[in-house]
Amino acid sequence: MGHAEGVFPCILVPHYNHDRQIRPVIAALGQLGFPVLVIDDGSAAESFKSLRDFVANLPWVYLHREPQNRGKGAAVMCGLRIAAARGYSHAVQIDADGQHCIGDIPALLDLARERPESLVSGSPVYDATVPSARLYGRKISLFWARLETWSWDIQDPMCGFRVYPVARIIALVESGPGMEFDVEILVRAHWAGIPLQFFPTAVTYPPEGLSHFRMFRDNVRISAMHTRLFFGMVRRIPVVIASRLGRKALV
Repeated sequence: MGHAEGVFPCILVPHYNHDRQIRPVIAALGQLGFPVLVIDDGSAAESFKSLRDFVANLPWVYLHREPQNRGKGAAVMCGLRIAAARGYSHAVQIDADGQHCIGDIPALLDLARERPESLVSGSPVYDATVPSARLYGRKISLFWARLETWSWDIQDPMCGFRVYPVARIIALVESGPGMEFDVEILVRAHWAGIPLQFFPTAVTYPPEGLSHFRMFRDNVRISAMHTRLFFGMVRRIPVVIASRLGRKALV
């Protein structure tokens, strides 16, 4: 599949012990014709071996293994750096467990081609499989993300189905390493002036799915992340006010 000028995409899949769930994902991605980067975040030896054997004869898949588990955010940032080194301008982040709609990738990339400077994110349309705790957690994070950006620009802060402009996102290296990454990188992208676009996409939670979300540990990390972002927002209030007054003066 060709690419428009200025948009040379790859697909980035962070992986941790999802060697069974990721197989149909990789197979479906292969139908799209884009190169795929799989970043193994220190999976168990048998899980990594299973994945390595599966992709061994798939030349369009590049598998990179991190020596230890550092979290989803660290895996994504590792993948973005590899993407940059290989010359890709944009990376489509998609989860390894099959919850995202692979068929929507062309539509997400169409939006990225229209505005290549933007971060394009899925806005989940849930079905009955969504866990209630995850749904409530997303609503809470949405409240904080809007407070931290002083805007309604963010439609969903936690969907890990996105198109990143690689070079611009690599500069935002303060993002947390774990499950808090998806929220923090979106808020910091907004602070950095990166335009955000959202696309409605179906999200399902397969009954055989394997979640690495740990209720206590990851909620503590997310709370700490929102605390950092809140005080970061407080420091930015004069800048935000000056920017908005400037825009009004131009109207």
